[in-house]
Amino acid sequence: MLYLVGLGLGDALDITVKGLQVVRKCSRVYLEAYTSMLTVGKDALEEFYGKEVVLADRELVEQEAERILEHAKDADVAFLVAGDPFGGLFVGSATTHSDLALRAVRAGIPYQVVHNASVITAVGCCGLQLYNFGETVSLVYWTDSWRPESFYDKILQNRAAGLHTLCLLDIKVKEQSLENLMRGKKVYEPPRFMSAAQAADQLLQIVRRRRNQGEEPAKHTRPVRRSDGGHAVRGRGQTGGRRPEDRHGDVGSNDLVRPRRASPLAGRHRQAPPPGGGHVAAARAR
Repeated sequence: MLYLVGLGLGDALDITVKGLQVVRKCSRVYLEAYTSMLTVGKDALEEFYGKEVVLADRELVEQEAERILEHAKDADVAFLVAGDPFGGLFVGSATTHSDLALRAVRAGIPYQVVHNASVITAVGCCGLQLYNFGETVSLVYWTDSWRPESFYDKILQNRAAGLHTLCLLDIKVKEQSLENLMRGKKVYEPPRFMSAAQAADQLLQIVRRRRNQGEEPAKHTRPVRRSDGGHAVRGRGQTGGRRPEDRHGDVGSNDLVRPRRASPLAGRHRQAPPPGGGHVAAARAR
């Protein structure tokens, strides 16, 4: 049996009771370590679970998934994921885990999912009602030759419908440069985690470029970042070049863009102190 186990949004303590029972009974435990991350490392999880944890990087999950599934044919195997297995924290997480589940089905291996908290629902901590959210978008790191803007168009579509937008921000873990990839060298770049400021900067670049082309960009958007911090931070970003303050550029950041109007309840919620265990950083672009 293959178990896809969500670990929640914080540390080792955020696993559910059911998830912990599954982990402790499995003969092998993998931790997916490249689409999502917790605020603690493998050692902390091993200490709390009382089990050895094997890190599963991109190469193992995407190119050698059969190694994981081979063990699941005759024994219980847990595949741990930060957030929820099908609604994690970062770009591409749900696609990766769906692919693993489909591979298990094709191999005749039964699987079960143990759900947990996800950023898709936790974003409600900033006071915006979840049923007023539109399509979720992914913001990826731009390169010199690849600068996609499709996420911005989806934000505009959501805004036109009066809906908020949750933006999942990119991370780069154990990534190879194009040069090393072409040469077959297994040399990896340092990890990178897109911050709220970097995401806002890419959005503002699109706004300025389209404004120069005669388009009127969206106004009154508020990028919001959430992670474990215990307090709220609010800054101001403008298309003139100022970017949102981002003093907490840690793992676990996501952005939120909301339309000009929100419900009175949402407005009161945003003015209230944040709940313990999370902080929100917000910026307003005019």
